[in-house]
Amino acid sequence: MSAQDVGLLDDTGFLLAHASGAIVRLTNARLAPFDLRVRHFSVLSLVCDRDGLTQRDIAEFLGMDPSPVVSLIDTLEARGLIERRPHPVDRRAREVVATPEGHAVRERAQVDVAAARQDFLKVLPRDEQDQLLVVLRHLAVAHLGQDHVDAGAPSDA
Repeated sequence: MSAQDVGLLDDTGFLLAHASGAIVRLTNARLAPFDLRVRHFSVLSLVCDRDGLTQRDIAEFLGMDPSPVVSLIDTLEARGLIERRPHPVDRRAREVVATPEGHAVRERAQVDVAAARQDFLKVLPRDEQDQLLVVLRHLAVAHLGQDHVDAGAPSDA
């Protein structure tokens, strides 16, 4: 089948989903030695950057339904990479903080995540890589906190 004969190649949603799937697969392969997947790494990285977020904050920032986020946090907590603590203001909430081991794993894993990203983007000239990051950041920030990902979406990303 010729690529130019496929109408989906003009569909932004399809192209973003296809590209996302490809980079997630590459990144998951690089994260395997750390026993992490992209979603685990995303939670760990966010918590390392912003200790003290609630589970709801994390779910909202990542655009995920809270239920899978709780499971991701449970897994990271069981590994000693993050911990839940009583929230200093809201007695009903728990804040999530990275442990020293969590910071160390995130730092080591970031090297492999960057390598996966470079492998994925190597088909683009550097200026287009930079432009893509600007466009994606703009789109992500514009939609931050809006609708969560479909609860039926695969959670292995």
